[in-house]
Amino acid sequence: MKDETKCLHSGYSPGNTQPRVVPIVQSTTYTYDSAEEIGSVFDEPTKSLIYSRFANPTVMAVEAKIAELEGGVAAMCTSSGQAATLIAILNLCSAGDSFVSVSQIYGGTINLFNYTLKRFGIECIFVDNDASFEEITAAFKDNTRLVFGETLANPALTVLDIEKFAKAAHSKNVPLIVDNTFPTPVLCKPFEFGADISIHSTSKYMDGHALQVGGVIVDSGAFDWKKGKFPELTAPDASYHGIIYTDTYGKAAYIVKARMQLMRDFGAYPSAHSAFLLNLGLETLSLRMERYCDNALQVAKLLSGSDKIEHVKYPGLDSDKYHTLAKKYLKGASGVITFEVKGGKAAAIRFMDALQLASNVIHVADIRTCVLHPATTTHRQLPEDMLPAAGISAGTVRLSVGLEHIDDILEDIKQALDMV
Repeated sequence: MKDETKCLHSGYSPGNTQPRVVPIVQSTTYTYDSAEEIGSVFDEPTKSLIYSRFANPTVMAVEAKIAELEGGVAAMCTSSGQAATLIAILNLCSAGDSFVSVSQIYGGTINLFNYTLKRFGIECIFVDNDASFEEITAAFKDNTRLVFGETLANPALTVLDIEKFAKAAHSKNVPLIVDNTFPTPVLCKPFEFGADISIHSTSKYMDGHALQVGGVIVDSGAFDWKKGKFPELTAPDASYHGIIYTDTYGKAAYIVKARMQLMRDFGAYPSAHSAFLLNLGLETLSLRMERYCDNALQVAKLLSGSDKIEHVKYPGLDSDKYHTLAKKYLKGASGVITFEVKGGKAAAIRFMDALQLASNVIHVADIRTCVLHPATTTHRQLPEDMLPAAGISAGTVRLSVGLEHIDDILEDIKQALDMV
């Protein structure tokens, strides 16, 4: 087989020339010159491509681009953001293990951590986003394998003190995994502040157009797996002829294991066409993030001045509780705003139903302005006593400000507020 790829964790390199547009390699299989050659790839899968269940040249080109954007050594795309979160955790945790997570995270992730993983014998220990270093480390158990948080929480819009959580994790010789979906690498690079693994739901700002669901895991390459208790990475893997990932793949050990072992078995890999569309979104990401932030700040100021609104959560506002942390970690607060409508659920629903430009959808971080009621949608499965910990109440509205002209967005919000 002509070697048109680098090893699986480093990206796509089609010879000496590069097409201006990432090509779509719409194939599940790859041809080899001999049976001996293909057999050798099963001994060392990163030599070349095996099957598009866990590696495809188009997807690999996008993985390489995202890894560079995030400042990591390697990345692996997944079929959804939830798949990225699941694989990132299972790459380190087995039955009988635990991990620490902040409680202000996406509702679907809470379900995954609090219910599904529990069924498989993995315990999630929740701590508050504002917990002190001492409170974080006190939550650890002997079997705790990692710490998890969201850079900018969905929908609570709390800002993670990455350095504090990284320091707590590293004091216990475990990594910090950060969901960086809302900021994207344009607004925040978590690795620069001590995070070890970054994940994204690429369905959001990276894609931008609501065209396909996707996710990605990025490995910083900075964590020393030999210092912690991670035999999955430092001991022979019987499923791959005794390969020791840290010895063979060095800084990319974590992401290569995720691909060779978990993606091989789960097959949660995106299609070539999905990666092609994602790449189109990445090409305008920097420009779009700037516009999202500008539009959202003006909307947040309008909402803050309305007597129909109880309070507004947007770290870009000087008055926001997390404004100082946002200035430290973020180059902008994204386009998502969370606010409380006076009058609870009924008033919130009236406001949402009165919107004409903004759409009521189960989505966020789109080029189009959209709105959602978290308590009855994304966080509907949570018990009522868990909603406040996630930053949710009956009157909470999540508004994802799009790229429409700001005058049109403001006009729509004003007329909807008049209906409350």
